[in-house]
Amino acid sequence: MTLQTYIRIEKLRIRAFHGVLEQERSVGGDFLVSLRIGYPWRLAMESDNVKDTLDYAAVYRLVQREMAVPSQLLEHVAGRIVSALQNEFPQIMSIDLWLTKVTPPMGGDCEGAGVELHLINDKTD
Repeated sequence: MTLQTYIRIEKLRIRAFHGVLEQERSVGGDFLVSLRIGYPWRLAMESDNVKDTLDYAAVYRLVQREMAVPSQLLEHVAGRIVSALQNEFPQIMSIDLWLTKVTPPMGGDCEGAGVELHLINDKTD
């Protein structure tokens, strides 16, 4: 039997200073970050011990740290978040990340615009 296990964190709202326009980088805006992380937490199902799973708070702190670094492109921010997650938690099997700028300066009425990244770590066992 194959068991796929994921940790989900949905719609973290973070104030940050990303954007191509100078005003976006000086005034800032709200961003939403959602993650679906493939992680082997089968042992945690039996042990009921946080050390046997991926700590949500540690993931949040990492995302917050990367979001605090101003960038022009959301693609760059998403790439940094994924790289940092892989470096910090080498047991990660996959990452799905959604990064949304809540009020993008594009002249249209929408709920947000952003990027979506899907990574499969083919180096995990």
